[in-house]
Amino acid sequence: MIMGLPERLKDMRAKLRLSQREVAKILEVSPSVISAYEAGERTPSVEILLRLSNLYQCSTDYLLGRTDEKPATVVDVSELTDSQTQAVMAVVNAFKNTACN
Repeated sequence: MIMGLPERLKDMRAKLRLSQREVAKILEVSPSVISAYEAGERTPSVEILLRLSNLYQCSTDYLLGRTDEKPATVVDVSELTDSQTQAVMAVVNAFKNTACN
C-alpha cells in the first residue's frame, strides 16, 4: 500500500460528503473495494486511481502523497443522482480540456 493513500482517499470522500457505497456506484465497483482502499488493504489500479482523481477533483500526485497541494475547490454532489453527477463531471472536464488547449 502507498503510504498516506488510504487517508487521502477517505478525506477526499468525506469532503464531498459521499458514502463508500456512493463512490462505489459512481466508479462501478463494489463498496467493499472502496472500503479496502481506505483501509489500506488494497491498492487501486491506475485506471481506478485516475477515476478517483477525477471524482475528487484532485491530482493523482495529491492522492499518492507526491504533493501536499490540496484541491482548491470541491463540489458537493452528494444530493445528485448518478447521472447528474456524471453530467457535472462531464461539464467540469470539458472546461478543463478547453482551458488546457
